[in-house]
Amino acid sequence: SSDALVRRGADKAYIRGAGNRDGRSLLIEIELTAGRSRVQLNKQPVKHTRDLREAIQVSVFSPGDLDLLKGGPALRRAYLDETNAVLDVRHDGRGDDLERVLRQRNTLLKQSGGRVTREIESTLDVWDEKFALTGEELASAREALITHLEPEVSKAYDQIAGTASVVTMSYERSWEGSLLDALRAARTEEFRRGLTLVGPHRDEVNITLNNLPTRSHSSQGEQRSLALALRLAAHQLHTVRLGSPPILLFDDVFSELDPARSAAVVAHVPVGQALLTTAGPVPEGISASRQISIAAGRVLS
Repeated sequence: SSDALVRRGADKAYIRGAGNRDGRSLLIEIELTAGRSRVQLNKQPVKHTRDLREAIQVSVFSPGDLDLLKGGPALRRAYLDETNAVLDVRHDGRGDDLERVLRQRNTLLKQSGGRVTREIESTLDVWDEKFALTGEELASAREALITHLEPEVSKAYDQIAGTASVVTMSYERSWEGSLLDALRAARTEEFRRGLTLVGPHRDEVNITLNNLPTRSHSSQGEQRSLALALRLAAHQLHTVRLGSPPILLFDDVFSELDPARSAAVVAHVPVGQALLTTAGPVPEGISASRQISIAAGRVLS
């Protein structure tokens, strides 16, 4: 939560960052409050996330990324959608479009109370057409991305782990054949339950390590290494697509990694600007162009 970034006793906090991209100076300013935060780019309000994304590209790994392996499928779907949105602007907002149609469809199903009338079915037909079109596009984009991600994830994991492993990724749709046909086949049950039972919002992304599901069979260190590999793979695809590497931010990257894996992470940091943070001491054998220590809110060096 951004609330945790506001100093105790204060009602807001400010974050400012200055940079340069393609000869253009950039000033990003963020005002954090308990309510809605505000973002400005070169003193102009940022209305859409894509505007900020186009100005400066950043790849981020944080401890919460462990949930990509341990958490539910919604987080893995979001990872794919966020990656696609950076790779191709045509994918930006597609998930939001689907969510809007899904909310409308679910509202109609709930309000029906299980009672089916010609008017309700006619309205549902309209939402089904929109949902099926956007849903098929979204699922296909996710499947296509996985084919590009899988070899990069496997390569990054092997570099971090220091051993040859088999990483697989697959996309599991919640329906077979046409999504529109699947919606019509599920309609009776959907009226009974009051929600949409098939579609990209219920799809799964399966990830295995050495032919075993990572969610249940991988150790904490393996999961953390694989979460890092997922971010590094997306970073690599972004670098190729954008023509230059995004800024790479690693938050508390060494936690749960043994010294060998920690050294491997640093040894294989992609070319470009990278910032790594750690809550503990920097593992032995690791050097950086600059090291900054912070304690009790103060910069020590």
